[in-house]
Amino acid sequence: MRVLHVVDSDAFAGVERHVARLARAQAAAGDRVHVLGGAVDAMRAEAGPRVAVEPVQGLRTTARAVARLGCTADVVHVHMTAAEVAASLAGPLAALRGRRLAPVVATRHFARPRGSGRLGPLTAAIARRPVRAQLAISAYVAAHVDGASVVVSPGVDTAGDAPPASDRASVVLLAQRLEAEKDGDVALRAFAASGLAAGGWELHVAGDGALRADLEDLAMRLGIGAATRFLGHRADVPDLLDHAALLLAPCRIEGLGLSVLEAMARGLPVVAADAGGHTELLQGLHGACLVAPGDPDDAARALRVLAADPAARDAYGAAEQQRQRHTFTLENQVRHTEAVYRTVL
Repeated sequence: MRVLHVVDSDAFAGVERHVARLARAQAAAGDRVHVLGGAVDAMRAEAGPRVAVEPVQGLRTTARAVARLGCTADVVHVHMTAAEVAASLAGPLAALRGRRLAPVVATRHFARPRGSGRLGPLTAAIARRPVRAQLAISAYVAAHVDGASVVVSPGVDTAGDAPPASDRASVVLLAQRLEAEKDGDVALRAFAASGLAAGGWELHVAGDGALRADLEDLAMRLGIGAATRFLGHRADVPDLLDHAALLLAPCRIEGLGLSVLEAMARGLPVVAADAGGHTELLQGLHGACLVAPGDPDDAARALRVLAADPAARDAYGAAEQQRQRHTFTLENQVRHTEAVYRTVL
């Protein structure tokens, strides 16, 4: 099958990583895959040599590229509203050349309806127009977006055997963008309240964003400045996951939680807000640590319990890894995505 993925950005965050991994897995399964958008070097590195990657950014450039390439594809797969709008405009552009755009499938990554602001309803109407089928990355997202969706859970690469959680460094890892909606302040307050710093534990913060300076100041005011390392944006997150003993995931509106899923693949115990996609990933697991959203004291309690019990960390990490290998694989994602494609062909 010939698949064109479209993400109208020059970044490489969660959505772009999702696209690159899916593209790589589809190409490995025998599809011919082309990706428009994302930070081109990072996208090419993650998608692999079998996937063609072309940079685009901006509505006009993206719409023209979709009109050019989307007529020779079997499916145009768009990600986020800007790419949907570009596909909506690409249809008429292709028609001017006497060509027809392939059917459009959209993946919804965020738990909110299309469009916001003064022009939100108009933007949403334009974005929705070409979409023939809609995927959602979790049941939580499907319940909060406009239109019916088929839930197709993302997969991640199955990792090799990492060190047991009990053999890893005394590090709590926070791996996310440092933006308000991610609740980074809750993570810092939880680590401070846990008292783990007094026992030699450290908090490592991997990621960057508008709130970095504020969070650095908060760490000092909470008395954990010496035990907190702000690592900035990192390309070696898998290595950080293998090094840490615990992952803290405080965001209460995560569509799924890619860092949590990657931690599961590596047997890294996770303390996560019991909300959004985190609940779907971890609920029912032996030893699962889902805590009250926005409550640093509850998260602190969970951190203390796991830090004090290496055997419990090992058992929880093993249960996470087993679930990822059974359910959240790239092979499963490719198979279920193709099933949606075939409904529009």
